[in-house]
Amino acid sequence: MELSVIQIGNSKGLRLTKSILETYNIKDKVELILEKEQIILRPITSTRKGWDDAFKELHENGEDHLLMNDIFKDENFEEWK
Repeated sequence: MELSVIQIGNSKGLRLTKSILETYNIKDKVELILEKEQIILRPITSTRKGWDDAFKELHENGEDHLLMNDIFKDENFEEWK
C-alpha cells in the first residue's frame, strides 16, 4: 500500500484509512519503532485504563482487603537473616 506524506501544520504526517485503524485496533496512540530501515507502528492499548477509579471505589466501599494472608503460618524467615 502506498501512502502520501501530507502537510499537517508545520509538520508532515501519514493519513491512515478507517479500515486500517479498525483492523489494527489503533485508537489514540501508536508506538513508533525504528528498525533496520523500517518504521513500525504498533497500537498502544490502555489495558489498565480506569483501574485507578476502580481501586478508589473498592477502598470507599471497604472492599480492598486481602483475599489471602501475605504471610503463611509455616513460613520460616530464619534462612533470610
